[in-house]
Amino acid sequence: MAAGDRTVLQFNSPSSASLSAKVHPLVIFNICDCYVRRPDQAERVIGTLLGSVLPDGTVDIRNSYAVPHTESAEQVALDIEYHHNMLVSHQKVNPKEVIVGWYSTGLGVTGGSALIHDFYSREVPNPIHLTVDTGFRNGEGTVKAFVSVNLALGDRQLAAQFQEVPLDLCMVEAERVGFDILKKTAVDKLPNDLEGMEVTMGRLLALIDDVYKYVDDVVEGRVPADNNIGRFIAETVASLPKLSPPAFDKLMNDSLQDQLLLLYLSSIARTQLGLAEKLNTAAQIL
Repeated sequence: MAAGDRTVLQFNSPSSASLSAKVHPLVIFNICDCYVRRPDQAERVIGTLLGSVLPDGTVDIRNSYAVPHTESAEQVALDIEYHHNMLVSHQKVNPKEVIVGWYSTGLGVTGGSALIHDFYSREVPNPIHLTVDTGFRNGEGTVKAFVSVNLALGDRQLAAQFQEVPLDLCMVEAERVGFDILKKTAVDKLPNDLEGMEVTMGRLLALIDDVYKYVDDVVEGRVPADNNIGRFIAETVASLPKLSPPAFDKLMNDSLQDQLLLLYLSSIARTQLGLAEKLNTAAQIL
Protein backbone atom coordinates (compact mmCIF):
# COMPACT_ATOMS: atom_id res chain seq x y z
CA MET A 1 0.00 0.00 0.00
CA ALA A 2 1.37 3.42 -0.92
CA ALA A 3 2.03 5.96 1.77
CA GLY A 4 -0.58 8.31 0.31
CA ASP A 5 -3.32 5.63 0.57
CA ARG A 6 -2.99 5.11 4.33
CA THR A 7 -5.95 5.85 6.59
CA VAL A 8 -4.85 8.12 9.44
CA LEU A 9 -6.29 7.86 12.96
CA GLN A 10 -6.25 11.36 14.43
CA PHE A 11 -7.87 13.75 16.89
CA ASN A 12 -9.89 16.56 15.33
CA SER A 13 -9.50 19.59 17.63
CA PRO A 14 -9.40 22.70 15.44
CA SER A 15 -10.21 25.16 18.22
CA SER A 16 -9.33 23.44 21.51
CA ALA A 17 -5.56 23.77 21.11
CA SER A 18 -5.61 27.47 22.02
CA LEU A 19 -8.87 27.44 23.99
CA SER A 20 -8.82 28.57 27.61
CA ALA A 21 -11.42 29.52 30.18
CA LYS A 22 -11.75 31.71 33.24
CA VAL A 23 -14.38 31.32 35.93
CA HIS A 24 -15.67 33.80 38.48
CA PRO A 25 -16.07 32.79 42.15
CA LEU A 26 -19.85 33.27 42.02
CA VAL A 27 -20.03 30.21 39.77
CA ILE A 28 -18.05 28.05 42.22
CA PHE A 29 -20.16 29.23 45.16
CA ASN A 30 -23.40 28.54 43.25
CA ILE A 31 -22.25 25.02 42.40
CA CYS A 32 -21.28 24.28 46.01
CA ASP A 33 -24.60 25.66 47.25
CA CYS A 34 -26.55 23.51 44.77
CA TYR A 35 -24.55 20.46 45.86
CA VAL A 36 -25.42 21.05 49.53
CA ARG A 37 -29.14 21.42 48.62
CA ARG A 38 -29.24 18.42 46.28
CA PRO A 39 -31.82 15.62 46.79
CA ASP A 40 -30.78 12.83 49.11
CA GLN A 41 -30.62 10.23 46.34
CA ALA A 42 -28.51 12.39 44.00
CA GLU A 43 -24.78 11.68 43.93
CA ARG A 44 -23.81 14.77 41.93
CA VAL A 45 -25.21 18.05 40.64
CA ILE A 46 -25.39 19.03 36.97
CA GLY A 47 -26.06 22.51 35.59
CA THR A 48 -25.59 25.06 32.84
CA LEU A 49 -22.74 27.58 32.59
CA LEU A 50 -23.46 31.10 31.35
CA GLY A 51 -21.04 33.72 30.15
CA SER A 52 -19.46 34.92 26.93
CA VAL A 53 -16.54 34.34 24.61
CA LEU A 54 -13.97 37.13 24.72
CA PRO A 55 -12.33 38.51 21.55
CA ASP A 56 -9.15 36.49 22.24
CA GLY A 57 -11.16 33.26 22.36
CA THR A 58 -11.18 32.87 26.15
CA VAL A 59 -14.45 31.55 27.56
CA ASP A 60 -15.58 33.84 30.40
CA ILE A 61 -17.82 31.88 32.81
CA ARG A 62 -19.80 34.33 34.95
CA ASN A 63 -22.99 32.58 36.07
CA SER A 64 -24.63 29.18 36.40
CA TYR A 65 -27.80 27.36 37.41
CA ALA A 66 -28.53 23.76 38.30
CA VAL A 67 -30.61 21.49 36.06
CA PRO A 68 -32.61 18.62 37.63
CA HIS A 69 -31.61 15.21 36.33
CA THR A 70 -31.86 11.51 36.95
CA GLU A 71 -28.88 9.29 36.37
CA SER A 72 -28.28 5.56 36.21
CA ALA A 73 -25.54 3.29 34.91
CA GLU A 74 -27.17 3.17 31.46
CA GLN A 75 -28.58 6.64 30.90
CA VAL A 76 -28.82 10.26 32.03
CA ALA A 77 -32.08 12.21 31.78
CA LEU A 78 -32.07 16.02 31.97
CA ASP A 79 -35.08 18.25 32.55
CA ILE A 80 -34.71 20.10 29.26
CA GLU A 81 -37.85 22.20 29.74
CA TYR A 82 -36.56 23.47 33.08
CA HIS A 83 -33.19 24.21 31.48
CA HIS A 84 -34.77 26.32 28.73
CA ASN A 85 -37.08 28.17 31.17
CA MET A 86 -34.13 29.07 33.41
CA LEU A 87 -32.14 30.25 30.39
CA VAL A 88 -34.97 32.56 29.32
CA SER A 89 -35.26 33.95 32.86
CA HIS A 90 -31.52 34.63 33.12
CA GLN A 91 -31.37 36.33 29.73
CA LYS A 92 -34.20 38.67 30.71
CA VAL A 93 -31.90 40.00 33.44
CA ASN A 94 -28.65 39.86 31.46
CA PRO A 95 -29.17 39.22 27.72
CA LYS A 96 -25.40 39.23 27.09
CA GLU A 97 -24.94 35.98 29.02
CA VAL A 98 -25.26 32.94 26.77
CA ILE A 99 -24.65 29.23 27.25
CA VAL A 100 -20.94 28.45 27.24
CA GLY A 101 -21.02 24.92 28.66
CA TRP A 102 -22.11 22.84 31.63
CA TYR A 103 -20.80 21.72 35.00
CA SER A 104 -20.91 18.70 37.27
CA THR A 105 -19.65 17.98 40.75
CA GLY A 106 -17.09 15.26 41.30
CA LEU A 107 -13.44 14.62 40.50
CA GLY A 108 -12.92 14.54 36.73
CA VAL A 109 -15.08 13.12 33.97
CA THR A 110 -17.49 10.23 34.54
CA GLY A 111 -19.10 7.72 32.20
CA GLY A 112 -22.33 9.66 31.65
CA SER A 113 -20.55 12.93 30.92
CA ALA A 114 -20.32 12.17 27.19
CA LEU A 115 -24.14 11.95 26.91
CA ILE A 116 -24.65 15.28 28.69
CA HIS A 117 -21.88 16.93 26.68
CA ASP A 118 -23.55 15.76 23.48
CA PHE A 119 -26.74 17.57 24.51
CA TYR A 120 -24.90 20.83 25.26
CA SER A 121 -23.00 20.49 21.98
CA ARG A 122 -26.35 20.98 20.28
CA GLU A 123 -26.98 24.08 22.40
CA VAL A 124 -23.63 25.76 21.73
CA PRO A 125 -20.58 24.83 19.62
CA ASN A 126 -17.60 23.44 21.54
CA PRO A 127 -19.02 23.78 25.09
CA ILE A 128 -16.86 23.85 28.21
CA HIS A 129 -17.27 21.08 30.78
CA LEU A 130 -16.42 22.35 34.29
CA THR A 131 -15.88 19.89 37.15
CA VAL A 132 -15.82 20.86 40.84
CA ASP A 133 -14.62 18.29 43.36
CA THR A 134 -17.01 18.87 46.25
CA GLY A 135 -15.80 15.64 47.89
CA PHE A 136 -12.29 17.08 48.54
CA ARG A 137 -10.65 13.85 47.39
CA ASN A 138 -7.30 15.61 46.94
CA GLY A 139 -7.59 17.53 50.19
CA GLU A 140 -9.18 20.59 48.56
CA GLY A 141 -11.89 21.52 46.08
CA THR A 142 -10.29 20.92 42.68
CA VAL A 143 -11.76 22.82 39.73
CA LYS A 144 -10.98 21.73 36.14
CA ALA A 145 -12.25 22.56 32.64
CA PHE A 146 -12.53 20.19 29.68
CA VAL A 147 -13.54 20.24 26.03
CA SER A 148 -14.54 17.33 23.83
CA VAL A 149 -12.13 16.23 21.10
CA ASN A 150 -13.33 13.92 18.33
CA LEU A 151 -11.33 10.83 17.40
CA ALA A 152 -11.62 10.30 13.64
CA LEU A 153 -10.57 7.54 11.28
CA GLY A 154 -10.20 9.35 8.00
CA ASP A 155 -13.51 11.14 7.45
CA ARG A 156 -15.36 8.92 9.91
CA GLN A 157 -15.77 10.00 13.55
CA LEU A 158 -15.34 7.08 15.95
CA ALA A 159 -15.51 8.55 19.47
CA ALA A 160 -14.91 11.61 21.61
CA GLN A 161 -12.37 12.28 24.34
CA PHE A 162 -12.34 14.97 27.02
CA GLN A 163 -9.23 17.13 26.94
CA GLU A 164 -8.35 19.46 29.81
CA VAL A 165 -7.89 23.14 28.96
CA PRO A 166 -6.25 25.95 31.01
CA LEU A 167 -8.58 27.43 33.62
CA ASP A 168 -8.08 30.70 35.48
CA LEU A 169 -9.97 31.68 38.63
CA CYS A 170 -10.78 35.40 38.35
CA MET A 171 -11.40 36.97 41.75
CA VAL A 172 -10.56 40.07 43.71
CA GLU A 173 -8.68 39.80 46.99
CA ALA A 174 -11.81 39.77 49.17
CA GLU A 175 -13.26 36.91 47.13
CA ARG A 176 -9.98 35.01 47.24
CA VAL A 177 -9.99 35.08 51.06
CA GLY A 178 -13.40 33.40 51.10
CA PHE A 179 -12.47 30.93 48.36
CA ASP A 180 -9.29 29.85 50.14
CA ILE A 181 -11.38 29.08 53.23
CA LEU A 182 -14.16 27.21 51.41
CA LYS A 183 -11.80 24.97 49.45
CA LYS A 184 -10.39 23.48 52.66
CA THR A 185 -11.83 20.27 54.11
CA ALA A 186 -12.49 21.77 57.56
CA VAL A 187 -12.67 25.31 58.95
CA ASP A 188 -12.97 26.20 62.63
CA LYS A 189 -14.81 29.45 61.93
CA LEU A 190 -15.29 32.01 59.19
CA PRO A 191 -13.17 35.13 59.58
CA ASN A 192 -14.79 38.46 60.33
CA ASP A 193 -14.02 41.66 58.43
CA LEU A 194 -10.99 42.56 60.54
CA GLU A 195 -9.48 39.07 60.26
CA GLY A 196 -10.06 39.09 56.53
CA MET A 197 -8.31 42.47 56.28
CA GLU A 198 -5.42 41.11 58.34
CA VAL A 199 -4.99 38.17 55.95
CA THR A 200 -5.17 40.50 52.95
CA MET A 201 -2.59 42.90 54.39
CA GLY A 202 -0.25 40.01 55.19
CA ARG A 203 -0.50 38.76 51.62
CA LEU A 204 0.09 42.29 50.31
CA LEU A 205 3.25 42.64 52.40
CA ALA A 206 4.50 39.29 51.10
CA LEU A 207 3.95 40.43 47.51
CA ILE A 208 5.78 43.71 48.19
CA ASP A 209 8.71 41.74 49.62
CA ASP A 210 8.78 39.59 46.47
CA VAL A 211 8.86 42.72 44.30
CA TYR A 212 11.69 44.19 46.38
CA LYS A 213 13.67 40.98 46.05
CA TYR A 214 13.11 40.83 42.29
CA VAL A 215 14.19 44.46 41.78
CA ASP A 216 17.32 43.93 43.91
CA ASP A 217 18.20 40.78 41.94
CA VAL A 218 17.84 42.65 38.64
CA VAL A 219 19.95 45.57 39.87
CA GLU A 220 22.68 43.23 41.13
CA GLY A 221 22.62 41.27 37.88
CA ARG A 222 21.50 37.97 39.41
CA VAL A 223 18.31 37.87 37.35
CA PRO A 224 17.89 39.05 33.74
CA ALA A 225 15.64 42.08 33.35
CA ASP A 226 12.15 41.65 31.89
CA ASN A 227 10.73 44.76 30.23
CA ASN A 228 7.12 43.64 30.71
CA ILE A 229 7.58 43.09 34.45
CA GLY A 230 9.45 46.38 34.81
CA ARG A 231 6.70 48.26 32.95
CA PHE A 232 4.03 46.65 35.12
CA ILE A 233 5.88 47.59 38.34
CA ALA A 234 6.35 51.16 37.10
CA GLU A 235 2.66 51.52 36.23
CA THR A 236 1.67 50.11 39.62
CA VAL A 237 3.93 52.50 41.52
CA ALA A 238 2.77 55.46 39.41
CA SER A 239 -0.87 54.68 40.19
CA LEU A 240 -0.31 55.03 43.95
CA PRO A 241 -1.25 58.42 45.46
CA LYS A 242 1.62 60.49 46.80
CA LEU A 243 0.89 60.61 50.53
CA SER A 244 3.22 61.19 53.44
CA PRO A 245 3.39 58.38 56.03
CA PRO A 246 1.41 60.39 58.65
CA ALA A 247 -1.32 61.18 56.10
CA PHE A 248 -1.50 57.54 55.02
CA ASP A 249 -1.75 56.37 58.65
CA LYS A 250 -4.55 58.87 59.28
CA LEU A 251 -6.40 57.68 56.16
CA MET A 252 -6.12 54.04 57.23
CA ASN A 253 -7.20 54.81 60.79
CA ASP A 254 -10.22 56.81 59.60
CA SER A 255 -11.25 53.98 57.30
CA LEU A 256 -10.81 51.43 60.08
CA GLN A 257 -12.86 53.53 62.49
CA ASP A 258 -15.62 53.84 59.89
CA GLN A 259 -15.75 50.07 59.55
CA LEU A 260 -15.84 49.60 63.32
CA LEU A 261 -18.67 52.12 63.54
CA LEU A 262 -20.66 50.23 60.91
CA LEU A 263 -20.13 46.97 62.81
CA TYR A 264 -21.28 48.64 66.03
CA LEU A 265 -24.42 50.12 64.42
CA SER A 266 -25.31 46.82 62.76
CA SER A 267 -24.88 45.04 66.10
CA ILE A 268 -27.23 47.56 67.80
CA ALA A 269 -29.81 47.16 65.03
CA ARG A 270 -29.63 43.37 65.32
CA THR A 271 -30.07 43.57 69.10
CA GLN A 272 -33.06 45.90 68.78
CA LEU A 273 -34.74 43.62 66.23
CA GLY A 274 -34.22 40.61 68.48
CA LEU A 275 -35.62 42.49 71.49
CA ALA A 276 -38.63 43.73 69.52
CA GLU A 277 -39.36 40.20 68.31
CA LYS A 278 -39.27 38.83 71.87
CA LEU A 279 -41.53 41.66 73.18
CA ASN A 280 -43.99 41.03 70.35
CA THR A 281 -44.04 37.31 71.13
CA ALA A 282 -44.58 37.99 74.84
CA ALA A 283 -47.42 40.43 74.06
CA GLN A 284 -49.19 37.84 71.91
CA ILE A 285 -48.91 35.23 74.68
CA LEU A 286 -50.33 37.59 77.32
